[in-house]
Amino acid sequence: MYLDHFQLTRPPFEMSPDPYFFFPTAQHREALAGLVYGIGARKGFLVLTGEVGTGKSLVVRCLLDTLDKRRVACAYVFNSLLSPGEFLHYIAEDLGVTSGPCSKNELLLRLNRHLIESHRKGLTTVAIIDEAHHLDAALLEEVRLLTNLETPQGKLLQIALVGQPELDAKLETHELRQVKQRITLRLRLGGLSAPETFRYVEARLAAAGNSLPALFTPAALAMIHYYSSGIPRLVNTLADNSLLAAYAAGRRQVGVEMVEEAAADLRLRPVARRFSSFAREFAKIPRRSVALSASAAAANAGHFSTEAHGIPFTPEAQHEPDF
Repeated sequence: MYLDHFQLTRPPFEMSPDPYFFFPTAQHREALAGLVYGIGARKGFLVLTGEVGTGKSLVVRCLLDTLDKRRVACAYVFNSLLSPGEFLHYIAEDLGVTSGPCSKNELLLRLNRHLIESHRKGLTTVAIIDEAHHLDAALLEEVRLLTNLETPQGKLLQIALVGQPELDAKLETHELRQVKQRITLRLRLGGLSAPETFRYVEARLAAAGNSLPALFTPAALAMIHYYSSGIPRLVNTLADNSLLAAYAAGRRQVGVEMVEEAAADLRLRPVARRFSSFAREFAKIPRRSVALSASAAAANAGHFSTEAHGIPFTPEAQHEPDF
């Protein structure tokens, strides 16, 4: 609706986790690099947790785009509300193993044979389980048992659990201590800092074709961080609604009043810290540094790769036949 008004080529703040708009903060780069390394080095059991809206799904999408489909077979479980039997059948089917009506033992034998054959061909197999905080203890134990499929050289199946902080709490229970001991790498995502929020908004605007200077005033960006606590999903929602408010008012720049209006419509409550302290932080950020980061994001937009975003492949991953 507002694209022509602001001279944008595409919506800058859509909710879908599109790698085109990947903004590589230090923590997101670390999470993606950790997953790439863990899978490449056949570490077995990986865990990525973060609050709602912190970018876990986007990191997973970037990971799926990064993996070489010719050398990595991937099962992506996006519905974790499954019984142990349904879960095993889902993994098998997604990896191309004909499951059909069969007993659990027969299904595990077929899966094991498939994994061994894939390993002989130099392939790495990974199962990425999203929304893993919904997994109950019985299913988490089933996941653990899958990591018993191995050769003397390493695990045949890599497991990546992705979920909210409730997953961390589950893994700390005495009942799941065996699962916890199998975890070789734990990664976490949190909210963006105030300067990162500034650059995040500007970078997404640049990737969407923005050429107008200071489309959001510094105070408006400070207000977005104030109400969103740096959670990317909330930043997107607030920024999108603020642009809509500016468009409706016939304005070419988003000010504080538009952000406050959007926050009120979305019923968002600010954090306890006073807004003036956020405004002072944003005022310290040079506009030139923002412009440089935004132009870099625009240059990389639509061409996601670990190299383009500075994600290092480790020597272990390079020497493995997996990527």
